[in-house]
Amino acid sequence: MVRVMRRLVPAVLLTALGNMSMADTSLLYVGTQNPEKMGIAVAMLDTDTGALSTPKLIIESRDPAHFTLSADGSHLYLCNTGTPGGVSAFAVENRKTGALKFLNYKEARGRGPSYISVDRSGRHVLDANYGGGYVEVLSLASDGALDRQTALVQHEGSSVHPQRQNKPYAHWFGTDPSNRFALAADLGTDHIVIYRFDEKTGRLAPNDPASVKVNSGSGPRHLAFHPNGRWLYAVQELSNEVVAFHWDATKGTLEQFQAVKTLREGFTDPSTAAEILVRKDGRFLYVSNRGEDTLVVYAIDANTGELTLKQRTPSRGRVPRFFAFDPSGKWLVVGAQEGGTLGVFRVEEQSGELTPQGEPVPMPKPMGVMFLPK
Repeated sequence: MVRVMRRLVPAVLLTALGNMSMADTSLLYVGTQNPEKMGIAVAMLDTDTGALSTPKLIIESRDPAHFTLSADGSHLYLCNTGTPGGVSAFAVENRKTGALKFLNYKEARGRGPSYISVDRSGRHVLDANYGGGYVEVLSLASDGALDRQTALVQHEGSSVHPQRQNKPYAHWFGTDPSNRFALAADLGTDHIVIYRFDEKTGRLAPNDPASVKVNSGSGPRHLAFHPNGRWLYAVQELSNEVVAFHWDATKGTLEQFQAVKTLREGFTDPSTAAEILVRKDGRFLYVSNRGEDTLVVYAIDANTGELTLKQRTPSRGRVPRFFAFDPSGKWLVVGAQEGGTLGVFRVEEQSGELTPQGEPVPMPKPMGVMFLPK
């Protein structure tokens, strides 16, 4: 299936983004599955006041979901979920407007991927295909375009949930801080799968042990490494938990040391945990809940890595899926997938707690959100 990409005129972008001074703004990319016009939009966040401009679509792309940026912010890689789906590559043509140039597209086998990352060498992208239950590695050409497939591993197995775990559902795939291992969270099998990763060739090999199992029915969704590289936190979509592990970067092994609930005690309505991020200073961890529609903040013990609940606050929108910190670390923006808004929160430096800022900004069906690195 051909993915049609259409760019807007850069002059229109400059007008749409307003007259904010670039010195005190951060550029936000947002994926939208608005059925009238899907693609990637941009908005500007005033880092002094927290004011967020109305997002403007800059390039069309079918079924956008999660996306990531290269470390230097020169390229954007997008999951085109759907059937069939695939991965798209873009060059960031203008860092002031966020204008994107479509480079190429690689079609997936079956349904498109749900998560994509760039390895720490910048030579490969890794994607997790949810519907197909497999993980894939693609090399990158010198211009940042997707090149060839260097690895594809089909997961096997199932778990106890009759609808959500009747087969593998790979949901997250990325490398550890050493770039020697690649980890995959498989929601369908209740395993975190560990591969040895060759950053020169992009090849994968099973680690020994090949995986770690979480409790049956947990549904591991996304993973987040602590900046010290010694702790890994896994959000469990189905059991609404964060599970903490010790990570051995020499052997590629995980040892669980804590599990905490993400929902308030007594909450019984349907809800699933979604995103997980560790603040860049390593002091706090953040999770979103879809159903309870909250953001939860945990303090991270600097000596043990253990989590302590700090705050549970309304996300101010239905089904908060993805969220991101701006480069200054002072602001967090969360997309309400079903509420059709982007909410801005001030991040308190010392307590880690979130304070709502302004009114949520309308945005139809927001998916991935990510700030352009400074």
